[in-house]
Amino acid sequence: MSTKNDRQDSADEPDAAPPQPSRRRFLQSAAAAAAAVGAAPHLRAQTQTPAAPPPAEVHAPVPARPVTLTVNGRAYTLQLEPRVTLLDALREYAGLMGTKKGCDRGQCGACTVIADGRRINSCLTLAVMHEGEAITTVEGLASNGALSSLQQAFIEHDAFQCGYCTPGQLCSATALLNEFRNGTASTVTADVRRRPAQLSDDEIRERMSGNICRCGAYANIVAAVRAVHEGGGQNSASGSSAISNGSSNNRVNA
Repeated sequence: MSTKNDRQDSADEPDAAPPQPSRRRFLQSAAAAAAAVGAAPHLRAQTQTPAAPPPAEVHAPVPARPVTLTVNGRAYTLQLEPRVTLLDALREYAGLMGTKKGCDRGQCGACTVIADGRRINSCLTLAVMHEGEAITTVEGLASNGALSSLQQAFIEHDAFQCGYCTPGQLCSATALLNEFRNGTASTVTADVRRRPAQLSDDEIRERMSGNICRCGAYANIVAAVRAVHEGGGQNSASGSSAISNGSSNNRVNA
């Protein structure tokens, strides 16, 4: 039985120490605090109103203007924007669909036309750059309904298959023959300081290298060009100023 002194001794003892937090609870609290601190900038950024982007600069469209092109001996006055290529002007504005749009990058030669005697890729040059020039397309190679000797040779030698690249091939080969007659050398000419001695198959292949036939009619194209050259046939357009002074490079852009 406890005595009064025992109860007094117990009352004199200090209060028991408070329980210490466990290590796990401390780590959980620290992790929660770190997450809250890290999320604060993100939450603040979400509440901020994003700045409006600056207004885009608006350029006034360039108006079309009249451009006169002389194609196959006829003058066409077309309303063209300055950025219209010669190829699109011929097809979409003048309605001359013979010139084909192939790669539209100057690599296949399907769009080859003759401008003042030079073979050019019409997809790589602007129509406004050719005012005052005489332009010949495939529609202008025939005369009075009669095919040129080169066109006839293409038929006789089966120098085309699907025919898509044929207009460019014909224009290129027409200028090629006139270039050779004018004494223009090529990269395979033995002495580029002198007139080429003969229009060999290698000369024809090199001079036609800018035109690609995906059907693979190259051998027949070479034969057709050689036949016209050896037969002395004159193209119906060879007497015109359009192709009287050709260049050997059918990739030239005016």
